[in-house]
Amino acid sequence: MDALDALLNRVSAPRLMAPAPDAAQRELLFRAALRAPDHGQLRPWRFLTVEGEGLVQLGELFATALPANASPEALTKARAMPLRAPLLVLVIARVQAGLKVPEQEQVLAAGCAAHGILLAAYAQGIGAVWRTGDMAYNRQVAEGLGLAADEQLIAYLYLGTPERELRAVPQVQPSDFVRAWPPVAAAE
Repeated sequence: MDALDALLNRVSAPRLMAPAPDAAQRELLFRAALRAPDHGQLRPWRFLTVEGEGLVQLGELFATALPANASPEALTKARAMPLRAPLLVLVIARVQAGLKVPEQEQVLAAGCAAHGILLAAYAQGIGAVWRTGDMAYNRQVAEGLGLAADEQLIAYLYLGTPERELRAVPQVQPSDFVRAWPPVAAAE
């Protein structure tokens, strides 16, 4: 698959099943991530892979991060969230304060790395979806995952084999989002 095909046709695959990407496919996923724009070559990212029993343990971490008065249904849902795919890649932004490169730019670079994984997954026929939600911003989850104070979880990338054929790419027109600046004065 060529790069433009992946860029123009990638869609999320929210329903995933085994098998997970194999070792060679994973190598390509992470090689693509490491090509993200990176002002200052800070490499402001790192990744955690979670699979097998780790998915169950992550679900337990999610459940313990809920309020003490969480309903049984909420606990069940939290425990099941990681089980929606055979492999999760957690994308973590490592933000270095006080540098010439703004902190926001470092987080954006990590987001570009996540997007690189999604594009490489699509190009290899791997289903993938980027999720966040409350558990991406929960301090107890961050601590349970071993994140440092200067790190933030920016993506749970769910990866596996699509359960069904991918949906058609929505047709969106660039002209709906692109304008020239300064605006061109209308002819009189």
